[in-house]
Amino acid sequence: MKTTKPRKQRKKLYQAPLHRRYRRFSASLSPKLKSSHNTNSIPVRTGDNVRVMRGDYKGFEGKVTRVDRKEYRIFVEGATREKVDGSTTLIPIHPSKVMIIRLNLDDKWRKEILKRKGGVAEKAKLTEEEIVKEEAEPEPPKKKRKKRTRKTATESGGA
Repeated sequence: MKTTKPRKQRKKLYQAPLHRRYRRFSASLSPKLKSSHNTNSIPVRTGDNVRVMRGDYKGFEGKVTRVDRKEYRIFVEGATREKVDGSTTLIPIHPSKVMIIRLNLDDKWRKEILKRKGGVAEKAKLTEEEIVKEEAEPEPPKKKRKKRTRKTATESGGA
């Protein structure tokens, strides 16, 4: 059973193994990518180009240089802050606050994931069409079954 208690949700978030954390790095795709890949979101990876949608860097576009699975943050090239000593440092951004505008498709596994996710959308469309056809054609009436009754011990002649 899944829990809804905030304390347990936070515990699961903080103690999640890396392969489960990967799923939480999902970011929405740009409208153009949504239509071409038939999916709304996909986990962010190094090399993707993203647009920051929230915070001080809203509207900023850049390439993802690093993904920090331990802290649930990504680092975008150019999103920097000047420190007191004069050096610059990259700003950590939560992946839910960005939109992917260009995917890094160098990895064959990622291409397979996109195909699989896009295929799910195709299947969903087919099932919707089938549902519409079924509603149009009425089902033949079912045969009525005789109701069985139990015989008591005295009626059956036993015991």
